[in-house]
Amino acid sequence: MLKGKTIVLGVTGGIACYKAAALCSKLAQAGADVRVIMTVSATKFVAPLTFQTLSRHDVAIDTFDEKDASVVQHIDLADSADLVVIAPATANIIAKMAHGIGDDMLSTTLLATEAPILVAPAMNVHMYAHPAVTDNMRILRERGVSFIEPGEGQLACGYVGKGRLAEPEEIMTAITKMLNPSTPLAGKKVMVTAGGTMERIDPVRYITNDSSGKMGYAIAEAAKRMGARVTLVTGKASIDVPPGVEVVRVESTLDMMDAVMARFEHTDVVIKAAAVADYRPAHRSDTKIKKKGETMTLELVKNPDIAETLGERKTNQFIVSFAAETNNAEEYALDKLKRKKSDMLVLNDVTMPGAGFGTDTNIVKIFDRSGMIASLPQMSKREVAERLLALVAERLGGRGGSDA
Repeated sequence: MLKGKTIVLGVTGGIACYKAAALCSKLAQAGADVRVIMTVSATKFVAPLTFQTLSRHDVAIDTFDEKDASVVQHIDLADSADLVVIAPATANIIAKMAHGIGDDMLSTTLLATEAPILVAPAMNVHMYAHPAVTDNMRILRERGVSFIEPGEGQLACGYVGKGRLAEPEEIMTAITKMLNPSTPLAGKKVMVTAGGTMERIDPVRYITNDSSGKMGYAIAEAAKRMGARVTLVTGKASIDVPPGVEVVRVESTLDMMDAVMARFEHTDVVIKAAAVADYRPAHRSDTKIKKKGETMTLELVKNPDIAETLGERKTNQFIVSFAAETNNAEEYALDKLKRKKSDMLVLNDVTMPGAGFGTDTNIVKIFDRSGMIASLPQMSKREVAERLLALVAERLGGRGGSDA
């Protein structure tokens, strides 16, 4: 599966370096051309000769130790890579990546490469949970860097918790998936709504919600990776748009309604991940409303229900709705699924830690008309997106033919 692929394996200083040697061996056995870069700290745990023997290539350590005068080594490594894997990845290298620091062979290569990057963190449980580390990983995820979650258990430091390097077999699975991506949505047109809508009161004030757009953007990115032609209809969002998708920016619920309906007829799958305002001000002032008196009464009128309208008008489209609830979650979700004639519904209880608005993770339950079909524990929104779209692709495949 990896024959002809060049994989740059970055090894940083942690006791889990011995697993990196096993990973290097497995990659070479699978046919990959493995080029290893070690940090100086990593050489304190495992000798470079180990990786040289396993990879059949010199191991790069020192930026200034140029072995081939015809190339600049870190640029040559960066350009040759089909994939860069960092295993184990310490808090230090993650911080360097997030903040653009290039002070050794590995970090300068990472700055120069345009290849996809897979990071396998390994560190003490408290280090992994430190706000600086979690923020650095968030930054990298938003830039498109992939992570494989560390395992839980006894750590070398004596603590028990999350921080063990993923097993070489798990990392191999992730590598194979990244280099040989499945495209079950090839040929499908997928429209994703994301972010929060804004309902203007006057030119400087509006009603909105806490949506960051992260879930919808993750779905759009995953759908693109799975081969779909993706249109992202987005309200306000706090992250960058995924590459390769068509973007339609809107402000209000009415704007989003118009954008979605204009494209609905020629769409195969609609995923309604946006947090839309149910009501809007009855009157929008063209000028800033001045402060008068002790109270202000704002009259609101109901917005059209986009998901319900899609359900009524669909012909052969597959519609996925989202429901963010705080109580009686499953009861409300099933009612919404039936009432809005959706094919699938994703429920998240926004009162649960690690779920809902603004987080990088989510905890969801997925329903169809027969009831709950999946209950996903806390995982990254990217992983949730992949699991959801795999279910959608299965349903589309079950319909028969190429039209959905």
